[in-house]
Amino acid sequence: MMAGEKDIQTDGLARLETAQSVVTIPPDIFEKLYLQPQMAVKGDLRKTFANPTPVAVAGFLLALTPLSTNLLGWRGSGGFGAASVGSYFFCGGMLMTLGGVGEYFLGNTFPMVVFLTLGTFFLTFAATLVPDYGAYAAYATDPTKPASGLQSPAFLSSFAFFLIGFAILCFIFCIAAARTNALYMVLMILLVPTFSCVAASFWQYAEGNMAAGLKLQHAGGGLGFAISLGGWYLFAAMIFASVDFPVQLPLFDLSTIVPGASDLGRRRGKGSPV
Repeated sequence: MMAGEKDIQTDGLARLETAQSVVTIPPDIFEKLYLQPQMAVKGDLRKTFANPTPVAVAGFLLALTPLSTNLLGWRGSGGFGAASVGSYFFCGGMLMTLGGVGEYFLGNTFPMVVFLTLGTFFLTFAATLVPDYGAYAAYATDPTKPASGLQSPAFLSSFAFFLIGFAILCFIFCIAAARTNALYMVLMILLVPTFSCVAASFWQYAEGNMAAGLKLQHAGGGLGFAISLGGWYLFAAMIFASVDFPVQLPLFDLSTIVPGASDLGRRRGKGSPV
């Protein structure tokens, strides 16, 4: 075989191997799997490691679902979900933290921030319910009865501001989620009144308005349960996509409808913004 023919054959094999090894993920599938628009990142870790997004979503749902039903008081449940404190630590806290760390290494900024911050909510909420942390015991009027601090107006009002902080956080998230898919954006929007209603219920309880507080608590629980239902659909869609299931659940991709700033810059001929 001539040297020129050998070079042509080698070059052809290299191109074939390259074409077979490169897998391009469509934008709608990418945002379904990772809950963010497809961005250019260094490295190729997405082809090396598993997708951490469904793990974090599962952890969120396994913590939020029982909390929502407890806030609603279904089947005699209550106590602000204290019976499910383990799920707040290990599902909402640990799984979402692991998922957020995984997103960090893959270069997925938006889901990383969402998972880590919401994971800290469940960790903080769980720690507040554990007596050893002394969160409510500090407000007890009788040191021998630390649980009495849970009814302290100062404790209830103080904890409500913590929830308001997360309502503001989720408001920012819901705006950014307009670049992902319609379902995810709706879930983020619903989180804002969820946190707000529960915070308002704490303020009503602090003022002794038990009936109004209970209504707001049920409203927050109902919104949380609605988020859970939509979240389980989202989780199923992600799992089906991960195994290339023949039936795919639509999430109504927005990443190709709502243009990014870099896309608008290119359209104007100015290039990507710094």
